[in-house]
Amino acid sequence: MYVNVLVQISLSDDKLFTYSIPSVIKNKIQIGSRVKVPFGRTKIEGLIMGVKVQIDSDLKVKDIIEVIDDEPLLNDEMINLGKFMSETYLCSLITAYKTMLPSALKFNKNKTGIKTEKNIYIKEYKEVETRAERNIIEKLKENNKIKKSEISNKKALNKLLELNIVEEVKEEIYRLDTNTKKEEPKILTSKQDMVFKKVIQSDDKIHLIRGITGSGKTEIYMKLIENVIKSGKQAIVLVPEIAITTQLISRFRKIFGRDIAVLHSGLNDGEKYDEWRKIKRGEVSIAIGARSAVFAPFSNLGIIIIDEEHESSYKQDNNPRYNTIDIAIERCKKHDSKLILGSATPSLESYARAKTNKYNLIELLERINKKELPHVDIIDMKDELKKGHSLLSRKSIEKIKDRIQKKEQIMILLNRRGYSNYVLCRECGIVLKCPNCDISLTYHKGSNIMRCHYCGYGTNKPNKCSKCNSSHIMLMGTGIEKADEILRDMFKDLRIIRMDSDTTSKKGMYEKIINDFNDHKYDLLLGTQMIAKGLDFDNVSLVIVLNGDYSLNIPDYRSSEKTFQLLTQVAGRAGRKDLDGEIIIQTFNPDHYAITLSKNHDYFNFFNKEMLIRKRMFYPPFCLIVAVRIISKNYEEGYKEINKINKHLKNELNYKYVVLGPTSSLRINNTHKFQCIIKYKDKKLLYKVLRDIQKHYNNNKIKLEIDFNPTKL
Repeated sequence: MYVNVLVQISLSDDKLFTYSIPSVIKNKIQIGSRVKVPFGRTKIEGLIMGVKVQIDSDLKVKDIIEVIDDEPLLNDEMINLGKFMSETYLCSLITAYKTMLPSALKFNKNKTGIKTEKNIYIKEYKEVETRAERNIIEKLKENNKIKKSEISNKKALNKLLELNIVEEVKEEIYRLDTNTKKEEPKILTSKQDMVFKKVIQSDDKIHLIRGITGSGKTEIYMKLIENVIKSGKQAIVLVPEIAITTQLISRFRKIFGRDIAVLHSGLNDGEKYDEWRKIKRGEVSIAIGARSAVFAPFSNLGIIIIDEEHESSYKQDNNPRYNTIDIAIERCKKHDSKLILGSATPSLESYARAKTNKYNLIELLERINKKELPHVDIIDMKDELKKGHSLLSRKSIEKIKDRIQKKEQIMILLNRRGYSNYVLCRECGIVLKCPNCDISLTYHKGSNIMRCHYCGYGTNKPNKCSKCNSSHIMLMGTGIEKADEILRDMFKDLRIIRMDSDTTSKKGMYEKIINDFNDHKYDLLLGTQMIAKGLDFDNVSLVIVLNGDYSLNIPDYRSSEKTFQLLTQVAGRAGRKDLDGEIIIQTFNPDHYAITLSKNHDYFNFFNKEMLIRKRMFYPPFCLIVAVRIISKNYEEGYKEINKINKHLKNELNYKYVVLGPTSSLRINNTHKFQCIIKYKDKKLLYKVLRDIQKHYNNNKIKLEIDFNPTKL
C-alpha cells in the first residue's frame, strides 16, 4: 500500500508525494494524520491525504519513517475546509491546515508535552504499623486519591508502596481547570424570549441579531446553546478581543460549569494544546475564544455564535487571510447548524445582506432593564482649547467630580498608546522617526523608551537632536500614559487603573484589571479601544471619549463606519444596570455625521447615509474588493513589479472589473509595500487571472500578497 503525503515546499506552494508503507506501521495509517518522511537529504513532516493500493511501476518511492499521531488530527470536514480555504483565499493547503491546529501540533515544530502528576490510590486495606502510615490511609478513605506531592512523610509513603497497600499512578492533567460554582440561568425577558424563539423556529441558517448595547444578547446566546446541548450537539462562541473573554467566560462557567474549553492567544502553547484536546476528545460541548476558535474540532456542531460581528479582528491579516464569518458559514453548511451574528452596530455588509433576506434579521431595540440608552453630549474641543482645556473639557471635569462624590465609576477611552505621540526638535523641526519605518517613534515614559509600534524598534529618548545638536527636544501629543499622569494630578484621590497593550502584556493582567475594576477597587478605568465593547460593569455611570474623531483621520473608506461603531459601542458601557448613563464625546469634528448620529445611537440613519456614499463610490457592499500587493526590500524592484501586475490586470480583466492603483504605502520594517485594488462582483475571471499572477512570484526577493476584502487599504 501507498499514501499521498502533503508536504510544504515553500510558503506559497505545496505538493503531494507518494510514499510506501512499511508493514510494521500499516495499522497506524489514517488520512489526516501527520507522518515523518524522507525528502531529499533531510526528513520533514507531512500530512496523509490519501491511500492507494497501486502506483505506476516505474515510480520509485521511499518508505514513511514514522507515523506521528495515534489518531488523525484532521477529520474529513477539516480536510475539506482546508481545500475551501485554499481555493477561496488562494493560499497553500498546508498553510490552511496549520492555521487549524494549536501550536503544539504544527508541522516541524518542537512539541509541547502533556502535563502529568503522580497520584496515590488505595490498593488493598491492611493493618499498618505507624501513625504516619495510618494518616495516609485515612486521607485516602476520605478523598479516594492524594497527590504524591501533598504527602510530606515520604518514608511512610514508600513503606505503603513497598507493602503493596497503595499504588502510584501517573495521570494526565489539564493546565486550565477552573471549578466555578454553578448558578441557575436567568429567565429571559419577553423581548429576549421572542428573539430566542425566532431563531429556533426559523428554517434560516444565518441570523443577524442587531441588539442595542445592554439588551441582553449574551443571555440569548446562552439559552440557544443550552437548547443545542440538550439535543446532543456542540457550540462555538467567538469574541473579537481577549479582554471580552474574561467576563464572558465567567458568565458561561456559572451556567455550564466545566463544559467549556477556552481558545485564544492569551494562553500559552501548553494550555491551548490541553483545551484543543478537551474538544477533540468530546469532553466539553462549548468552545469560547477569539478568531481561531472557529476551527475548534467538534464533530457535531449545533451552533456558531459570532459576537460583535462587525469587528475587523475577525479577519486574519497574515496568510491565510481568512474571514471568520466565511469559515463559520462553511462549517454550518457541513453540520446543518445555525450561525448567529450579533452586534449593536453590524457591519454595513452584514446589515445589507439581512435587508435583502440573505440573513434573517432580528432586532432587539430595548435594554434588558427597559432603561433609556445613555445621554450623549458632544463637546467641541476647538472651543475648549481656547480656554486652556486640552485633555478634559470643563464639562468632563465637572462630571468626574460629581461621580466621585456619588461613588460611581467612570470609564475614559483614549485610543493612543504611549506617553507622547511623537518627539520634535523645537530648533530644526525634525521629528524622530524609526530607522526601519517611515513612522515617528512614540515615547513611553514608563520604560523611558522611544518605541515604533509597527516593527517594535526601541531606543532611549535622546537629550540632543541628531541633526542640529539642539537640546530643545519636545514631547508632542497625548498618549494614554500621559493622560493617566494628568488625571492623577488633577484628581488626587481618584483610584485609576489603565488598560492597554502595555499594562496587559503579562499573563493574567486582562482578568486582574477587569476583576479589580468590577470589584470597585478602582474608580476610573482608562483604556484604549479594548475597553469599548463587551464589558459589563454595574457601577459605571459616566463614559468619556477623548479625541472621538481619531479614526476619522484614517485614509480608509470604512473610517466613518469604524468611528460610529466605536462611539456607539463605548457609549453602551454606561448605565447598564440601575444607574443612569451619561456619555461625553470630545471631538474636533462635532458636525461629522458619524459623530452626530452616534449622539442618538441612530444606527438606522447612519446605515442609510453611509450606503448612499458607498453606492456612489462603488465600495462594499455594492462590490467586493481584493488587494494585490507586492512586498519588497528594494523600492525600485517593488515599484517595477507592481506596475507589471497593474498592466496585466488591466489587459486581462474586462470592463466589469475596476482596477485602482498602483499605490505605495509607508516603509515598514525596511520593507516597501505596493498594491493594486480590484473592485468586482463576479470572481470567475478574476481568480484565473490572480492564479496566473501567483505562479510568477515564488521567490524570497519579491513577495506577493492577495488579500480578499482587506480590513486595511
